[in-house]
Amino acid sequence: MTSPVVRVRRRRWTRTVRWSGWLWVLPALLMYAVFVLRPLALTFQYSLYHWNGIGVARWAGLDNYVTVFTDRDLLKIIGNAFVLIVFFSLIPVGIGLVVATLVRRITSGPFGTLVRTVLFLPQVIPLVAAGIAWSWLLSTSGLVNQVLGAVGLGGLARAWLGDFDTALSSVGVIGAWVLTGLCTILLVTGMAKIEPSLYEAARIDGAGPVREFLAVTLPGLRQEIGVCLTVTVIAALATFDIVYIATGGGPGLQTTVPGLEIYRLAFAQRQVGLASALGVVLMVLVLVCVLPIVRLTREDRG
Repeated sequence: MTSPVVRVRRRRWTRTVRWSGWLWVLPALLMYAVFVLRPLALTFQYSLYHWNGIGVARWAGLDNYVTVFTDRDLLKIIGNAFVLIVFFSLIPVGIGLVVATLVRRITSGPFGTLVRTVLFLPQVIPLVAAGIAWSWLLSTSGLVNQVLGAVGLGGLARAWLGDFDTALSSVGVIGAWVLTGLCTILLVTGMAKIEPSLYEAARIDGAGPVREFLAVTLPGLRQEIGVCLTVTVIAALATFDIVYIATGGGPGLQTTVPGLEIYRLAFAQRQVGLASALGVVLMVLVLVCVLPIVRLTREDRG
């Protein structure tokens, strides 16, 4: 039997250890509170006012939110972000799965290192530089139109980023190019943890490449696919750099996204309240899209 004195000392020690743990994480919590929680709270506060950022703020209640959900231009801008999810998220993950499956057997050795480096290179390049480079490639006299002319498809040539029909999809192609490497590397890394015996068992059972991919590879990459979808969906909904550099949101509102519109409303049109409301709505949309992905792709325990 443990004496009462020993039990008291153990409880005191446990409390001391618990509090010392909080002391270790306190600096990080303070930084998080100052640079994340406080700006979020202020954004929500500003969204309830009509304010130009300088003068006296006037109470608006939910008027700014009503504007976000009723203004056709703002609804189109939000819709543009959801269209980009196809290019920024679904296409990179799909291509990443195919490429990762093809290079799974060559990930070791110097050639495997070279493959991973080449695939990941677009992710390392600054988005501003990527936007400028692709603006040149997709311009009227750019390389894309020159290649089309050289192969006899000059009739398809156009100012890809300046055409109302192709501007948004062209921006999406840039985003897909940037994010495909990241998704591929994550998926290749995930494949390395799958037990080779599972593939051997599938082959013994007569499974072909497609069946092997569906029965072994996809289930084994559940968490990695979830990470890829989470990162790329957030990138699509919160994109700013590529659009700002490549098109500036034009032509018209064809490539304007919420991040760019928030910047314009707050700093160009001095509508801080409306910009804050759009920011809050964007945050909620990100959570609505990401949380189900995290829930569906997390590893089952128990």
